[in-house]
Amino acid sequence: MAKNGLKQKLAFASADVFGGGSFNIINFLYPVFLALTVGISAYWIGVIMLVARIWDAVTDPLMGYISDHTSSKLGKRRIYLIIASPFILVSMYFLFFPYSFSDVYLRITAVLLSYLVFTTVQTSVMIPYYSLSSEISSDYQERASYNSYRLGFSIFSSILCVAVPGIIVGLFDDRSTGYQVMSLSFGLIFAVSVLMTGLFVREEIKTEKLETKLSIKEMIKPLSLRPFRQYLGMFLVLQMSMAIMSGLFFFYVDFYITKDVTAAGESSMVGLIAAALMFSMQIVALPVYLKMIEKKGKTFAYRFGGLLWIVSALFILLIPANVNPIVIYLLGAIMGFGISGPGLVPHTMYGDVVDAGQLKFKERLDGQMSGFTNFINKIAQAIGLALVMFLIGLAGFKERVIGETDPIPQPDSATLMIRLIMSFAPLLFMGIGIYISFKYKIDASKQKEIVRLIENHHEISDDIKDLL
Repeated sequence: MAKNGLKQKLAFASADVFGGGSFNIINFLYPVFLALTVGISAYWIGVIMLVARIWDAVTDPLMGYISDHTSSKLGKRRIYLIIASPFILVSMYFLFFPYSFSDVYLRITAVLLSYLVFTTVQTSVMIPYYSLSSEISSDYQERASYNSYRLGFSIFSSILCVAVPGIIVGLFDDRSTGYQVMSLSFGLIFAVSVLMTGLFVREEIKTEKLETKLSIKEMIKPLSLRPFRQYLGMFLVLQMSMAIMSGLFFFYVDFYITKDVTAAGESSMVGLIAAALMFSMQIVALPVYLKMIEKKGKTFAYRFGGLLWIVSALFILLIPANVNPIVIYLLGAIMGFGISGPGLVPHTMYGDVVDAGQLKFKERLDGQMSGFTNFINKIAQAIGLALVMFLIGLAGFKERVIGETDPIPQPDSATLMIRLIMSFAPLLFMGIGIYISFKYKIDASKQKEIVRLIENHHEISDDIKDLL
């Protein structure tokens, strides 16, 4: 039994190799690829990200609605993971295709279309996958366990997708070829990982397809649930903080921490090592936060990690240029330990929120809720990346001109802006998340009471009504 449970957890976690890995490839490498290989300005990179999010505003809730209204031998969710898996490989290839049109607007258009295709494929995978996280188990602590495996796979993939893609690209004299090889390699890995979840996971909670008609009112119904709005708020600020930090991380290391090395046209492993340490500590910290959830609750774990993240990020302002790399390694490790808590907690909350929704709406809206969750994830990435790219562009950040290969020294104004954003973004956004966490009231006892009311069709008690 335990062995089968482990196999199920590993199969369930497999798809987040794509979720976590693609997140980091987009945030760490994509802005750099667009600016320094395709030759697109920071301003237009921000515009591309925002346009894609407008597209997501339609496709994400729609995909959630579609999966809720699906009936197949493979269930409501897994069928889409199986169908979408080969398209991951294709969309990854075109995402990092080194378009070299002489007309900059043709390059912008090609990049935008490629990015829209990729986000659509990502939507068709991640929304059903989010729904599976609430259907995989009905037990409060068991859900936390499943999602800790999921986050472990996600973080491990994140580590690989920070370090290995850059190494692959660097193996080729022509970086354009390197990006193509990298995108095909990781596209294949992502496709297989999603397919494994689709084929081998067995959800515990199975419900009939919904029969409601497609309408704006039906699609936004989950937003009337208070715990869902609180969950989305905590998830939004977390993802925005992570997108900002990861999007600027290599800019910060290359143009400030190792600025002299970069100016000399030499490569450095400092950024890769620091990022690997930061993500490795997130995995190391998972058992600590699982125990913290068991003893103190999910919101306590969110606040503890968030505060550690805020404090460690503020030290970025105190670190001098060209500092000994050990300093940035240590800071990355401490920051990673902090990020792990708020990184884990929203995943463990999701199933509890869906339970609360089932109690209120008398039907299980996993797909529609996961549609909003995935949209919030991507809107956070887009707003975070667009905002920081706009700000560093305003501060004088220089993109590469097509055809030039010389090092690109950045003005002090740009590196100062990068440091200011990386220092204060966690304080601002995670501060909001910590505030919201005090409003969220579904703990272990409340979740058990919600499940009991659902199973026995009892009247909702006043304290649960106040919660909803």
